[in-house]
Amino acid sequence: MTLDLTADGAPAQDLAGASSARQPAPSHSMAPSSTAPRRRGGRRVAIVHYWLVAMRGGEKVVEELCRMYPEADIFTLVCDRDKLSDTLKRHEIRTSFLQRIPGARKHYTKFLPLMPFALEHLDLQDYDLVISSESGPAKGIITRPDALHICYCHSPMRYIWDQFHLYRQELGFAGRMMMTLAGPPLRAWDVTTSARVDAFVANSAHVGRRIRRFYNRDSSVIHPPVAVDDFVQGSGPGEFYLYAGQLTAYKRADIAVKACSESRRPLVVIGEGEQTERLKAMAGPTVTFLGRQPFDVLKDHLSRCKALLFPGVEDFGILPVEAMASGRPVIAYAEGGVCETVTSPDVGLWFQEQTTESLLGALSDFESIEHRMDPATIRRHAQSFSTDVFRRTMGDFIETRWARHVAGSSAGHGAGA
Repeated sequence: MTLDLTADGAPAQDLAGASSARQPAPSHSMAPSSTAPRRRGGRRVAIVHYWLVAMRGGEKVVEELCRMYPEADIFTLVCDRDKLSDTLKRHEIRTSFLQRIPGARKHYTKFLPLMPFALEHLDLQDYDLVISSESGPAKGIITRPDALHICYCHSPMRYIWDQFHLYRQELGFAGRMMMTLAGPPLRAWDVTTSARVDAFVANSAHVGRRIRRFYNRDSSVIHPPVAVDDFVQGSGPGEFYLYAGQLTAYKRADIAVKACSESRRPLVVIGEGEQTERLKAMAGPTVTFLGRQPFDVLKDHLSRCKALLFPGVEDFGILPVEAMASGRPVIAYAEGGVCETVTSPDVGLWFQEQTTESLLGALSDFESIEHRMDPATIRRHAQSFSTDVFRRTMGDFIETRWARHVAGSSAGHGAGA
């Protein structure tokens, strides 16, 4: 039996018997074949990502890593090349045996119980530097003992840790039973495989605290790249408040809808999800639902809104940075990664409780200082999260760790001579 959850991932059975002693099976290349991995400065580089079936936040990080290491090969469980950027397509992409299963590219979450097996069968023995991108299972790959493995962690797998009960409640009876049985061994597998990582990088201090809690490992914080230059700075007073994102329970769009309905403030909602009908039922006449929209429509609304309302908790939260790149402030619930991006009253405000009443108070406070907010100042702040900053900071981190790794290896060989 398998579990079919969201694209963000789902529980996989622990397969504690899948050990490093097993011989890796061949992976399957999805690019013109080459006789050996490409080298940079005498080293071979691999980038590992859980699945490549869309271009979301995690894939944007992989894209920047590929720009940093154009010679790198990519390893992933399943891949849909039609959904990838040209940057990723230029790299050799090697997939697991799951790729050969009919329907895996579309229904990959159904195969999550097999993913630990598939991940450990990816053969990375030719690679000196391995960079894994973890949110679904990726860090569990098996590298050479003398390779350097750096994990960029978007989040420890939410569905087996802090959001286990939330995901479980959304399943049917059979799914809940399977999740109950699979959860404990998968958590053990997840903790065990954290020891395969030489250095963790967290995408926020919020995620860093969870890495410490679940894996008992330290991490360095490097915020993910945001394409701030893709957004246009708005001018003049905003026309409406904006909520954008999936309409799912944990995003708490209901708080924004209730607050603006009760106070008769204009609110535009962009996005869709299982909460759509419930939210429409509670909405007043000042709330407009646009459903799913293309990027150009989102970009336009970000530049014209009074402020972005962000009532949920995210590990980092790219959308608030995109709003600030548009010169617009953010009004956010004071928890999660947004506390690291909305850092002063010059760029936005926090509300302290995840309630309608708390947001209403923040809206009143915001409207009393809105006239003092400068779009150019807000946009300059967003530039500190740009792709250039990410490449420079992440590159410095990797190269420093690499130099230390090489020096340690040389010292070890010398001592054994």
